[in-house]
Amino acid sequence: MSDIFSELQWRGLVYQTTDDENLGKWLSESSRVVYAGFDPTADSLHVGSLLPLMMLRRFQKAGHCPIAIAGGATGMIGDPSGKSAERNLLSSEQLEKNLAGIEVQMRMMLDFDGESAARVVNNFDWMNKFSYIEFLRDVGKNSPIGVMLAKDSVKSRLGSEAGLSYTEFSYMLLQAYDFVHLNKEYGCELQIGGSDQWGNVTAGIDLGRRMNGAQLFGMTCPLLTKADGEKMGKTASGAVWLSAEKTSPYEFHQYWFRTDDADVSKCLRFLTELGREEIEALDASRESDSGKRESQIRLADELTRMIHGEEGLRKAAQAKEILFGGQIKDLNDADLSQIFNDVPNCSMDFAALEDGIPLVDAMVQASLSKSKGEARRTIEQGGGYVNNQRVEDVARSLNRDDMASETVIVLRSGKRKYALLKFQ
Repeated sequence: MSDIFSELQWRGLVYQTTDDENLGKWLSESSRVVYAGFDPTADSLHVGSLLPLMMLRRFQKAGHCPIAIAGGATGMIGDPSGKSAERNLLSSEQLEKNLAGIEVQMRMMLDFDGESAARVVNNFDWMNKFSYIEFLRDVGKNSPIGVMLAKDSVKSRLGSEAGLSYTEFSYMLLQAYDFVHLNKEYGCELQIGGSDQWGNVTAGIDLGRRMNGAQLFGMTCPLLTKADGEKMGKTASGAVWLSAEKTSPYEFHQYWFRTDDADVSKCLRFLTELGREEIEALDASRESDSGKRESQIRLADELTRMIHGEEGLRKAAQAKEILFGGQIKDLNDADLSQIFNDVPNCSMDFAALEDGIPLVDAMVQASLSKSKGEARRTIEQGGGYVNNQRVEDVARSLNRDDMASETVIVLRSGKRKYALLKFQ
């Protein structure tokens, strides 16, 4: 077995453990079963979920067997840890959609073959077999209220204006029983999670001891935060998702490329599989010449390749080239929508292309020019583009040969002002 504990320590990924003195030795003795849980609050995981998912991946590559829980049961309630107010409850239809979405991403990150084969399980499969009375009898009687009230996640909410519902209070018992079930069914002995999960992790360890006399272990990693303490993974337009449909490979790549110098070294250690020597070399390069942004480029490339594959990395590079005036070719509607997701667009009738649409008219309709006169001047001065090809003729008309994809023509005014014509 490789020394996974030392690996996690130099990366800064060990925040708390239930046995600092012996856990590393225990992990090195033989292959262990380790799990982390993911609640399906959306149909995609986001950047914040990437850290525990990467932890499972690291354990697997060190020879241990990972289990990822897609929380069909716990997702119905919502974890109160780190939350200031109760989550909205999900419908069963939305929950099923979310579960399907996040399972795809779990399977993308883990290996399901070989001696250390991963598992994805849904805690609804065992929780739905309990009646309320049975759960109180089997689990509730082994869960002292005093211990539950002492958890930070509970205390912080009890003292808040929002308070804590009985439903959320019960969440801890559901997650605790997950650990008991996985220990009994699969021999799982270690739970990992973010530092905000410490109360839930230790509740599972305590319940396993009380119900089955099991010796279980827990480990948490730091939350993914910036140097100023703000959580990473948020942009002006919302969360940074692992799904290409929700956050395009280009947007995903650009998010990491824009990482601040103060945060990039931590991200390289936490989220990539680059070795210590290479990361330290990137640190040294950044110290000597931060303007090269070598660390950010490496981080963005590594994570985009890991989440979206080589094709996703290629599309991210292509999108960057296009946005800086590169050739538009071999793209479909979805590709263009992702690349130009925040530019103005206007809808037009396909039939209009039969007779041709004067470019000056199209530029006005697409809000690239305020008037036809302004559009003509833009073209005359070399600032009018169709699909990033400069237009020389003020009388130019658009037709079906100008389609950049199935239904889209890309117009540009000047260096960076884009608009899409979408035909119906």
